[in-house]
This record gives sequence, C-alpha cells and structure tokens, in this order.
Amino acid sequence: METLTKPQIICHDQKSLNYSIHDVKWIPCSAKFVSIGGKSNGAGIIEIYRLTGDGIEKVDEFCKKEHFKCCTFDASNLRDRHLATGDFSGRLQIWNLEDTLVPVYKSAAHSAVINAIDGIAGKSTNCGAPEIATGSRDGCVMVWDTRQKDVPVAKFVPIEGSTGRDCWCVAFGDSYNNDERVLASGYDNGDIKLYDLRTMSTRWSKNVKNGVKASIKITFSILTCCIQVVSIQFDRKDIPMNKLVATTLESKIFCFDVRTQHPKKGFAQVAENAHKSTVWQVKHLPQNREIFMTTGGSGTLCLWKYNYPMKRVATNSDGIPYGVAGELQQLQNSVLSDQPITSFDWCEDKLGLSVCSAYDQTLRVLLTTKLNLY
Repeated sequence: METLTKPQIICHDQKSLNYSIHDVKWIPCSAKFVSIGGKSNGAGIIEIYRLTGDGIEKVDEFCKKEHFKCCTFDASNLRDRHLATGDFSGRLQIWNLEDTLVPVYKSAAHSAVINAIDGIAGKSTNCGAPEIATGSRDGCVMVWDTRQKDVPVAKFVPIEGSTGRDCWCVAFGDSYNNDERVLASGYDNGDIKLYDLRTMSTRWSKNVKNGVKASIKITFSILTCCIQVVSIQFDRKDIPMNKLVATTLESKIFCFDVRTQHPKKGFAQVAENAHKSTVWQVKHLPQNREIFMTTGGSGTLCLWKYNYPMKRVATNSDGIPYGVAGELQQLQNSVLSDQPITSFDWCEDKLGLSVCSAYDQTLRVLLTTKLNLY
C-alpha cells in the first residue's frame, strides 16, 4: 500500500524508430513533440509527432546533411516556436517547423560536434535578449543572440596553449531582469564553470573529482579519476539563482544551493549515487522546481525531491554567510529499457506528462502520477 501512495512512472505509449535518437523536446503549447537524430547513411533527421487518443502519431519529418545532436525551443517566442539545433558538424541552425526548406538562422558555430544547447528569453518577458548557448567538443562555449548573424555575443574558450576540454552540457540561469544572466557549463574532466554574462567573467568554478572533499580547491588539469559532467540544469532560468543540479558519468548527482556563495567555500552541495551507471539527464518539473527526474545508462528513471534545511544560510566566526545544503529524497524509480535513456523532456502544459528516448531507438511517452501532492 505504501508503494501505491508514491508517484508512479507509467509508460503511456512507445514507438520504435529506424534511426539513432539524440534529443526529444515538447513543442510549447501543443500536444506535439520533436525527435532529432541521425540515420545510418549519415543524414540528420527531425520528426514531429502528435499525441492522440490512439497514441503517438507522426505528423511530419525532414532530413538534412548532418546528424542532429541537440535542440531547444527556449529562445523562441510562443508565436513562432522555432527550433534551434546543433549538429555533428558544429553548426547552429534555427528552423521554422512550418517551412523547413532552409533555416531561418544558421552559423558555423564550432569546429566540432555541438554536444549541448540551451535557450532563454523566448517564452519569458522582461528577462533580457533572446539567446542561445552552445557547448562543443572543441572546448568552446558560445552565446548567440538570434537577432545578430554569425558572430557570438559571448565566447568562452580554452586558455591559449592548453588543451580544450570537451564541453558536454550548458544551462542558462539567474535571468530575472534585463541585466542579470549566468551560464553554467560542464566538462569531461569534471569541471563545472559558472559564467557571469553581465560582467563577462567566470563567477565560480569547481571540479567534482572522485573522493575529493568540497572544500579542496582543484587546479585545472587532466585528472585520471575525475567525474565527467554530462548534464546540468538550474531549477528555474528566470528567477534569482536558487539550485543547480549536475549529473555525471560516475553515477553521481550533485545539487548545489546557489543562492548563497561563500568567497572560499563556494556553494553548499549535496551529492547522491543513483542508477549505478551514467546519469545522462536531469530535468526539473516545470510546475514544481523542487522535483526533478534523472535518467540512467541502465535504462532507469529516478524521480527526486529536494528538501530544504531548517536554515539555508549560516554565518561563520568571521561573520561571513555561507549556504547550508538540504537533502535529496528519491520519490520513485522505474526501469524502462535495457539501454541508456539519453534524452527526456517534461511537458509544460500538462503536469506529469513527459517524453524520453533511449539507445534502443524507441520513443516513450510517460505519465507520472501524484505530483500534485508535493
């Protein structure tokens, strides 16, 4: 009976495809979603699906030259709902899904595959310019204003003479007015960097190395036993920074309280082991920022809730405030596949509705129950 009182993760419908799926996203204000990836002949493909009473139904598709790796709608307004994509050739492109003959915006953004993309200010008002962030295998993180062609408005590159680290994930945050905005990025050597886009500087940097306490400062170097950061997300983009969750190749989840930053200790954190495999994705529930889903390399999903401490801020003997971490509570877990679940997206318009894909080339539409109780 206790099991039945918890949220249940239910596979509503699934559909097998004939190509590798790299990302899935709900189209805002609709019952449609997109699936992007690549075929065995090297071509990239984007398919549009609709959720009907009979299940998953394909609406349209189009193919292009290169495999698509990642996508977002978050830099587009709700009227246009343009899809921004990054591909294996390093190109950033924006598509009007009503007319896909040529992109409405394109740029040869990177010299290698774009691993991650995020957008901001498209669906919000009074939160700054519409921008897209891209992170690539070439080690560069770039920010693009969709109203400005070809040239990035911000560029964070490896130090001259150093080897660039593969950037696996990027995430916007702290965009609560027209001036403030930060960008978080995660790298294959375990680095997490927080860039302040107002001052164009690195606000915070941390390496989540295996067995190293949070208070120890790690210098930038190639570490043989570090945890590769594969996914990162703020609980909300358009509020003052609150929480940041990073997931890793080594089964770890790190949740940082980014409301209070100590000059030496940095941000308070709590860490959990999960999935017994790579934690490929983290996605916060749009209707409740304290709840998020993680996806695993073992084909599992884990639903989490962050519980705040009695006091989020304490003061040391010098009178300097520092953050106090809360706890992560696992609400539910479910096995969906025998292959890694590498993409996941919540529907903003329907509580508990989501879509995910795995390396078994299958789309799954999911329902998570009882989320209204939290």
